[in-house]
Amino acid sequence: MPGAIHAEGLVKTFGDVRALDGVDLDVPEGTVLGLLGPNGAGKTTAVRVLTTLLKPDSGRAVVAGIDVLKHPNEVRRAIGLSGQFAAVDEYLTGRENLQMVGQLYQMNGRAAKVRAGELLERFNLADAADRPAKTYSGGMRRRLDLAAALVVSPPVMFMDEPTTGLDPRNRQALWEIIQELVAGGTTLLLTTQYLEEADHLAHDICVVDHGKVIAHGTSDQLKAQTGGERVEVVVHDRDTIPAAREVLARYGTAGVGRGDIDAGDISVEEHTRKLTVPVTGGAKLLAEVIRDLDAVGVEIDDIGLRRPTLDDVFLSLTGHVAEQAEENGENGASGGGAAKSARKDRDDRKEAVK
Repeated sequence: MPGAIHAEGLVKTFGDVRALDGVDLDVPEGTVLGLLGPNGAGKTTAVRVLTTLLKPDSGRAVVAGIDVLKHPNEVRRAIGLSGQFAAVDEYLTGRENLQMVGQLYQMNGRAAKVRAGELLERFNLADAADRPAKTYSGGMRRRLDLAAALVVSPPVMFMDEPTTGLDPRNRQALWEIIQELVAGGTTLLLTTQYLEEADHLAHDICVVDHGKVIAHGTSDQLKAQTGGERVEVVVHDRDTIPAAREVLARYGTAGVGRGDIDAGDISVEEHTRKLTVPVTGGAKLLAEVIRDLDAVGVEIDDIGLRRPTLDDVFLSLTGHVAEQAEENGENGASGGGAAKSARKDRDDRKEAVK
């Protein structure tokens, strides 16, 4: 049975650019899908198609059991959307922004006012509720935008880079709010460039690049694809690197049972005297490595076991590191582009709740 968000073969082109190239997605009800990908990968395009703001060239999408192409107005009544940039009206107060969104959803004036008050408290904006939004900091505007997406407590939520511009405390607060929503049955599609955010929130992750889903699984499964755990050793004397390398070759996953040393198994940074090898076996392996290094007279300054980082995953899956800007021609964020994109996201929100 298809999930609360389901897409098959979505294709969308902009001139010569194939922004979506046969994307398939399925998000079970009450879960979070993290849509992860580098700059220009197609994440925002996918969100705009699923929220009825763009029509795909081909493919099918169903949200909350409703066909996105056949019944867009019904889809809009069942979803909440927070775009990549804070889509607030600068000349309205925080309270007025939220009341306006409530009234766009056809809430009566009193109900919209009550709901606005609840959300202002929840997002720590009560003290600034009656100030114009243009006086808010970037983080405050982002929180107000996220509050607006929750005015009607929709069963399906789309959040496009929701923590952009938030400090660590407010990012953690948003994570807690998202977890509360999902615990209450909300289904969420979350686009992010931060694996740690997807790691914390998402039940499943799809990695997209050049408009295609190139990997799908849990955070741990994706990390495992980059080689799993790694032992990192910093030797005291550069002359002992060959001996250390020979020891590490016994433990590297690519060399286990072969009895040889492959240049691809172990990375060596001569200037820092650091050697890195992919391994399996966890922390208990470190004691064995230390013992064997000591046995051949290799003195070490540091040794540790680490998991793949965000850059490791992106380098492995996409061939380049993650960039923290989104969708080239669609959402340019440099200079005046950010303000233009914020206006576009504000217009999108108004359109999505008509």
